[in-house]
Amino acid sequence: MKHTLFAATAALALLAGCTQPMSGGTSAAEKRMSQLPPAPAPADNAPTPEKLALGKQLFFDTRLSGSGTMACENCHYRDKGWAVPEALSKRDDGKMNTRHTPTLYNTAYIEPLYWDGRSATMEIQTMAAWRNQMGADPDKIAARLNAVPAYKAAFNKVYGMDANGANIVKSLTTYVRSLVSGDSPWDRHEKGVSGAVSADAIAGFDLFLNKGRCASCHTPPVYTSGGFYNVGLEAGKATPDAGRGAITKKPEDTGAFKAPTLRSVALSAPYFHDGSAKTLEEAVRYMASGGKADPNKSPLMVDTKLTDREIAQVVEFLKALTSDEPLVRPTLP
Repeated sequence: MKHTLFAATAALALLAGCTQPMSGGTSAAEKRMSQLPPAPAPADNAPTPEKLALGKQLFFDTRLSGSGTMACENCHYRDKGWAVPEALSKRDDGKMNTRHTPTLYNTAYIEPLYWDGRSATMEIQTMAAWRNQMGADPDKIAARLNAVPAYKAAFNKVYGMDANGANIVKSLTTYVRSLVSGDSPWDRHEKGVSGAVSADAIAGFDLFLNKGRCASCHTPPVYTSGGFYNVGLEAGKATPDAGRGAITKKPEDTGAFKAPTLRSVALSAPYFHDGSAKTLEEAVRYMASGGKADPNKSPLMVDTKLTDREIAQVVEFLKALTSDEPLVRPTLP
């Protein structure tokens, strides 16, 4: 893994490639490893309060799109877990996307990005989404922003120069890196706060680690291994999505998609790369069943024989991973 976060959680990271569930319950060390460290950032885009504030303004500003009517927020709503409630969303030009909008929560920890991992860094991903999703010409948008005195002054304060495509991307990415879902009821439970979660959530965590085998692909503390897996969702489709296979050109990667973070997952229905699961319970039930038959399906996908009661308990645990930090909207210049 690119980030030292996963190396630092070696005991749990072993689950990313294991074929056997954990046994013996949850140790104190494993609990401690479920706490998120500070979000990593590259040396050439280190965060500052001024850069983050500027990026936040840009994220909510429709002037960043080609049409001038679409902001980043239009595909990433805070109350929807920084995703959208539709299976597929529209681009600035009105065309439909072909995959479900992924959450922006905790993306700082899980490069490469996109469902197929085609963007090695967050900066690359931001530029691609800005151009393709929002129909932006970076030079034209920079000129539009530089015509706003407050923006021109802010860019010169942060970067010592006017807005340009590169520093707009750096600002936006700095804000997105700050979207961390880390202070959830489950985190408070692991810190020893009595009554932070229900008994069902506690039972659900044990199932998540052991019988349910969920941590094989959704490793704490980010609740993703960062890997790509074929879970059978493209089986039987007339024009199946090759997923990771289209990027690596490896037959074994055909139909594989990135395992998403499960932090605040209760907010971001529908689920999966195609938005095919309408509810969290439906998504858990599908995964627990082992998924549909596919020649390239991951060997980790097996029927775990979870009962209806156990599936409900896993869902309760996942709901307990929901953070509740407030969204304070910026004032736009």
